[in-house]
Amino acid sequence: VFTQEEVTSHRSLEDGVWVTYRGGVYDITEFVAVHPGGDKILLAAGGALEPFWSLYAVHNQEHVLEILSEYKVGELSAEDLKKQRSVQTADPYSSDPVRHPGLRVNSLKPFNAEPPSEILSDSYITPSAIFFKRNHLPVPRVDPGSYRLQVEGLPGGALALTLEDLKTKFPKHTVTATLQCAGNRRSEMNEVKQVKGLNWGIAAISNATWGGAKLRDVLLAAGYRPEAVSEDGDVLLAYEMNGEDLPADHGYPLRVVVPGTVGARNVKWVGRITVSAEESGSHWQQNDYKGFSPGTDWDTVDYKSAPAIQELPVQSAITSPADGAAVEGSSQEVTVRGYAWSGGGREVVRVDVSLDGGKTWQVARLEGGQDQAPPPPGRAWAWKLWELQAPLPPGAQELEIVCKAVDSSYNVQPDSVLPIWNLRGVLSNAWHRVRVKVR
Repeated sequence: VFTQEEVTSHRSLEDGVWVTYRGGVYDITEFVAVHPGGDKILLAAGGALEPFWSLYAVHNQEHVLEILSEYKVGELSAEDLKKQRSVQTADPYSSDPVRHPGLRVNSLKPFNAEPPSEILSDSYITPSAIFFKRNHLPVPRVDPGSYRLQVEGLPGGALALTLEDLKTKFPKHTVTATLQCAGNRRSEMNEVKQVKGLNWGIAAISNATWGGAKLRDVLLAAGYRPEAVSEDGDVLLAYEMNGEDLPADHGYPLRVVVPGTVGARNVKWVGRITVSAEESGSHWQQNDYKGFSPGTDWDTVDYKSAPAIQELPVQSAITSPADGAAVEGSSQEVTVRGYAWSGGGREVVRVDVSLDGGKTWQVARLEGGQDQAPPPPGRAWAWKLWELQAPLPPGAQELEIVCKAVDSSYNVQPDSVLPIWNLRGVLSNAWHRVRVKVR
């Protein structure tokens, strides 16, 4: 049994790092170096984990508690535990925005949810309310009047821009671009072998029209020569989504939209941009969102050995019919729908669909959205929706429907999950399969 005073005396790597959790005392000194969140864990040194875990609610998972249990050294005294419990910690998520009740929630605090997959391909533009939500922390409340965007690393020194500056001093551009979480379809990797991360289905991907100032225009106004800033890329400092102010969940008042890259690089609530020749040293760039060999485990992983995910591989999925559904045999045909997208501006040029598990294939009809002109080469930022109407195989009682997409560089999805499995469950883009009954 330890007193709180004894725990508090262990607040550094030199003296040891002790924490408490639910009355237990833990010596986590050796864990600090391998903590996925870096040395932020030292903020809890000598005190309770609960206030931090209410903020970083991703810790409330069984495997995290199992890791913590390995470092237990004793119990907190009953008197100090009583004092600790008398301090009520305010819920940092209490001011989060109201969300659509139809979303399928993967995590409440922080809030992470995807739309029902069966409605995902009903509209080329995903309504903002059902666009997938990905948060690591509580949604901040930012006052648009006092908001400032700091741009650093410029030839003429730092630049501060108000929201009004961005709206009035620079031309407004719109870009229709698909965002996809690196963990989209992680649930299929979990079926092979357990991974760490939110158990996303097929709908951690959505498509929107973003409006704002081009980052290029801001850099030119700050002193960069035109030849020093590429005209390609269409990177936006976006203050609008689908013709309205950004919703709070999507970065109000300003987010960066980097078309063709993983969702994690499309930073929300952006407050500072640094122009640098060096890669960002942030946790999300250096110690997460990286892919590894199927043979790499948590004992051998070296995050420095792999590049950060930027562009995502070619992807497609079936949104209708759903896995386990039944189709009417009397209609003598089946309609299959879904989405397809590829990173880096590579256009999806074909989606192949099979009704017999991949033995035979048919080509789906692609839809790029009404009034959408063909994209310039290398700038196909938005997904394609697709549909196939095909006769039911004679006498079939069950169908294994499979889809795979091909992009303009002739990249194609792998046929199974096992060869691309990785411990973080990212980059999951194997052929998508659903099994349906014929009644």
